[in-house]
Amino acid sequence: MIDLEGQEKILVSIGNILEKKIFIYAIGGTAMMFCNLKDATLDVDLVFDRKSDREEMISALRKIKAKELDVTLVYGQKENTPYVMKLDNVRFDLFMNKIITSVFSEQMKGRAKQIHEFGRNLIINVADAQDILLLKAVTLRRKDEDDIAIIIKSSMVNWDIIIKEAENQIISGNERAVLDLGTTLEKIKKLGTAEIPNEVLDKLWDLMKEQIKKKSREAK
Repeated sequence: MIDLEGQEKILVSIGNILEKKIFIYAIGGTAMMFCNLKDATLDVDLVFDRKSDREEMISALRKIKAKELDVTLVYGQKENTPYVMKLDNVRFDLFMNKIITSVFSEQMKGRAKQIHEFGRNLIINVADAQDILLLKAVTLRRKDEDDIAIIIKSSMVNWDIIIKEAENQIISGNERAVLDLGTTLEKIKKLGTAEIPNEVLDKLWDLMKEQIKKKSREAK
């Protein structure tokens, strides 16, 4: 686990090692800490637009003694997995724009308005709460359901944005987005860990039905 102070110390060190400015996005527990939704996280989740920037980050992490970790130990045989490194007890998950089944869309980038600068050359845009929730719902790793409940109870959630982005994910190629989001939210509602409006679930299932009808028409 790492807290916000510990995370910032590492990021400052990396920013001072980097030889050029790189601009990246924080998602997951990392973003939740920046949004004051979480005190600590198991891993630092970052998204890159360019492979060259990710290579710069990997090089900087190596210089502070981080080691490569077998990605299959964390993600199994899933597609679009990150480059994984570990520094002491902190794991760094370095994604490109595709995050397992999801796409870090241009709309998500536009909503990432909170910006932090670390050291000389590291600029991090923090994902919006809606997008943190959606990405956690559709990739669903250990403790993600608890994090989703925390985000919902924070009153930061705009369900219209989440539903619209789920539609956008389908257009971007993530055909499971609505199904995975709806399934996760329904499970959380049944567990009683957070209140999810019935109309949100109804809208998601309506979207899924439309998606099935469209696929059926295209198959004819």
